[in-house]
Amino acid sequence: MLPTKAFRYRHRNAVVNQTLASMIRGRKFDKAVQGGVSERYPWTADQVSEILRSVPTFFFLPSSAIGRQTNTTRHRSPLKQRNLREEFDKLRKGSLVLGPGGRRDPARIDFGVGKAVEFFKWVESDCVGFKHDESTVKEMALVLVKGNKISELWEFLKERSGGRDGAVSTMTVTCLMKCLGEEGLVNEAARLFYGMKRFHCKPDVYAYNTIIYALCRVGFFNKAKSLLQQMELPGFRIPPDTFTYTILISSICKYSMQTGCRKATRRRMWEANHLFRLMIFKGIAPDIVTYNALIDACCKTNRIERALELFEDMNQRGCTPTRVTYDSLIRYYCVVNEIESAIKMLRRMQEMNHGTPSTSSYTPIIHALCEVGNVVEALGFVVELLQGGSIPREYSYKLVCNALHSQGKAYLLDEETRAKIEDGIITRYRKKRMVKPVMNCMATTKIAKTAVEKSAPSLRRQALTVTAAAAGRIRRLLEQRQRPYLRLGVKARGCNGLSYTLNYADDKGKFDELVEDNGVKILVDPKALMHVIGTTMDFVDDKLRSEFIFINPNSKGQCGCGESFMTTSSTRAAK
Repeated sequence: MLPTKAFRYRHRNAVVNQTLASMIRGRKFDKAVQGGVSERYPWTADQVSEILRSVPTFFFLPSSAIGRQTNTTRHRSPLKQRNLREEFDKLRKGSLVLGPGGRRDPARIDFGVGKAVEFFKWVESDCVGFKHDESTVKEMALVLVKGNKISELWEFLKERSGGRDGAVSTMTVTCLMKCLGEEGLVNEAARLFYGMKRFHCKPDVYAYNTIIYALCRVGFFNKAKSLLQQMELPGFRIPPDTFTYTILISSICKYSMQTGCRKATRRRMWEANHLFRLMIFKGIAPDIVTYNALIDACCKTNRIERALELFEDMNQRGCTPTRVTYDSLIRYYCVVNEIESAIKMLRRMQEMNHGTPSTSSYTPIIHALCEVGNVVEALGFVVELLQGGSIPREYSYKLVCNALHSQGKAYLLDEETRAKIEDGIITRYRKKRMVKPVMNCMATTKIAKTAVEKSAPSLRRQALTVTAAAAGRIRRLLEQRQRPYLRLGVKARGCNGLSYTLNYADDKGKFDELVEDNGVKILVDPKALMHVIGTTMDFVDDKLRSEFIFINPNSKGQCGCGESFMTTSSTRAAK
């Protein structure tokens, strides 16, 4: 009677676990290691591949990372090409090694690679009826790549590509190039790409896209563009596709934000837009990733007109925007204090059903509203985010609580909403604590439950202080004109850049800051708030003058006539 499928699955897992245990203990491979594997149920390619796939997890990862990271195949993108000889010298001297090769034990890696090679040879020579195929050869080559055994990798590929079985294919070499790029060995990946002919393989479009992406990750854009130019040659058998251009455009946009130089950033953005126009000219339709990369880069470089042009173009071409597209525009509008436009983008995403707004969509709006003092509307967005099934970030929660306490409106946050937010923050911390060891030492329960108490004592600085003389003069002026408010603002004029403006007002604007001092009400324009916060307003009446004066701690300079001033914020804006 043949065993059932479920029994075979458990039987395979038991064999894999037993073989891995023998590897870790350093035992020799013999028939006793095979366990339940027999001539009736011989080794399969899936079992061998699974064993080889598990070797990097048990032998290559540092001990501090085992059991902490759920996805052991994830790699942070290296910033530059690795030098294995330099890393080996540092390890020998006991120096610190950073990057993909950091915190590894070389002796343990050598032991793991040795056991994997021994098992690979043993299962082919001593096990009846088994022969390596493309999948097992690929997994063995990946073990050599992740162990940084480059010389052994070349010998292994030459050996396995010489036979008639064709165990080394284009797909295998492409997978190895991807892994080499993740390990920071981009020059080795390029060498493997240009040497595919030695392994009886021909590169396809996926191989080109893989090596272009690996070159872009470490900033080798000239080499990547030379490969693109080769693919664009007339009659070339592998023309570029959407992914080829998307990889280059997204990588250039990402790299331009890291240069730290405005001229270099503008040049990179020009290159990205030029590739986009060239892509459309050749009849290749851009996808959502292409649009998202360009729109995000344009928003970060204050080119909102170009970003909106791309946004409308993708709608005309039938490419549906996603939440990532809207988040880029929302972040830009919140940074430049155009909160109304940011809210319109959020509502448009909801109306058009182009994605579900998440924490990253609401957070910029909440922060911007708190900055201009509109705490009630910020609290409304927090409640809306909570009703949508998401939990606000702890900093956003603290910011709203701070603003509510400073304005004396803490009663607006009811206990039920407070309990939901704090319980959600506790749950999120507990989940992250399982994969981030640094969070084990944090009292996560106290952090969430005392968020309001920690932030409550720090009251916000008053925007404007009105002296008794100024208050008396303002009171007389408002009574003469029969107006309830006096509005204070700033305008870009005068010798030093900014000057104060005073006007009568009938109603309080949506984002105006209301200051009540000495019995008078003054509205501070939201655009002027960052320039006048902490200012003292006084009135002088003598033989030479009769006017309001402002004692501004933010002022970094004044003109000789005293009518204009300059602050740090205005200086940065001018630059």
